[in-house]
Amino acid sequence: MVFSSLIFLFLFLPLTVLIYYVSPRKLRNAVLLVVSLIFYAWGEPLYIIIMIFSTVFDYFNGLLIDKYRDRKPIARAIFIGSMTGSLGILGFFKYAGFVVDNINQLFHLNLQAADLPLPVGISFYTFQTMSYVIDVYQDKVPVQRNFISFGAYVTMFPQLVAGPIVKYGDIAKQLDSRKVTLDRFGEGAELFIRGLAKKVLLANNIGLLWTSVKATPLEQLTVLSAWLGIIAFTLQIYFDFSGYSDMARGLGKMFGFDFMENFRYPYISKSVTEFWRRWHISLGTWFREYVYIPLGGNRSGLMKQLRNLLVVWFLTGLWHGASWNFIVWGLYFGFFVMVEKLLLLRWLERRPACVAHIYTLLVVIIGWVLFEMDHLASAGRFIGVMFGFSGHGLADQQALYALSTNAILLVVLAFCATPFPAKILSYVREKWKIVGMITVPFIYILFMTLSTAYLVNETYNPFLYFRF
Repeated sequence: MVFSSLIFLFLFLPLTVLIYYVSPRKLRNAVLLVVSLIFYAWGEPLYIIIMIFSTVFDYFNGLLIDKYRDRKPIARAIFIGSMTGSLGILGFFKYAGFVVDNINQLFHLNLQAADLPLPVGISFYTFQTMSYVIDVYQDKVPVQRNFISFGAYVTMFPQLVAGPIVKYGDIAKQLDSRKVTLDRFGEGAELFIRGLAKKVLLANNIGLLWTSVKATPLEQLTVLSAWLGIIAFTLQIYFDFSGYSDMARGLGKMFGFDFMENFRYPYISKSVTEFWRRWHISLGTWFREYVYIPLGGNRSGLMKQLRNLLVVWFLTGLWHGASWNFIVWGLYFGFFVMVEKLLLLRWLERRPACVAHIYTLLVVIIGWVLFEMDHLASAGRFIGVMFGFSGHGLADQQALYALSTNAILLVVLAFCATPFPAKILSYVREKWKIVGMITVPFIYILFMTLSTAYLVNETYNPFLYFRF
């Protein structure tokens, strides 16, 4: 089940809200746990066992670490066992086939790996249970003794299958005590509808252009069509993923939780370093807190800092998928982050803002080619077409038609990828309060109506980050 489905919008969500708010406060975590399990089982009836196992496994690991806190060797052994078990499950389902394929190629073998579908959201909820155990082991958070509360944290359906990655310490107090006012519920509903519109009205529509370009044989692409396609994907993945994150945060507010902001207008960045402070913030925060800093961060000299960055970016790429293109994608961004740290940031600061902005967008767009293509060779050939290295024409009638029919949509998407729409809305609310009281609700009703109409008539409705 996905948020942008009619079943979720008009059946699952209304029933969940009704049951949640008619239930006594003491039972609300239990309600969240049950409905979250139903939400997950809707599309993953078998793999729900894995999620339940991970929840039970790390619940008891937390209890045991707390019990043996004064006996360091035992606590350390439990901690290592927890990390090994969690990473082992993730590795088996996500990376076993990739490892076997590479061993076969390297040693000319014919080993067989089980062809298992990837459990939806396993990368997200595994990182959440790991963060809990790490924080308990380091005595940063108190152990959670109530299994229902811990289960609600791990399985909570708003952020279960595609994030944002919520650290236990960020919502520990909210699990025990939270309050929802009508204003707060309204804020959550607005955030959800805004995310739904970003996903359904913007991401889905521009995604059709990328789907068309990607399906076209490379030898038939022109320079213009290649650029149109990858720019379409650049916008699609942002509005798709940030739309989902907005919906998750909005649902969280509706149930009394505050999830961290996951996107902060990344395409306005003036460096790759800044881009990654604005894109998928919860993942970057997780790697910084649980990998980069424990490795030494920037405290042990430049060479070790660069090594630590290299490790983080390798793992960032690997986290996204079991494929060399993801690993190269991560190392590609790691290279630019390291170069910026060494000298490029100082150079960019002395240049006009437009130069820094163009440089960043160019690096990011090329990065999305590595990310989206199935094989590195395909990515290389596509980049060759983009820059005219393959002898393809500059444009053809098909490319010009695609540009003319999508020009307005591309302008709207570019505008909506900036802070300006939010600033305009805020200005109307603050300066023209009466007008805002009338127009703002009307805008959100319009968003909801148009999104629903789209879902009734269209079948193209993917969530790109579900595969991670």
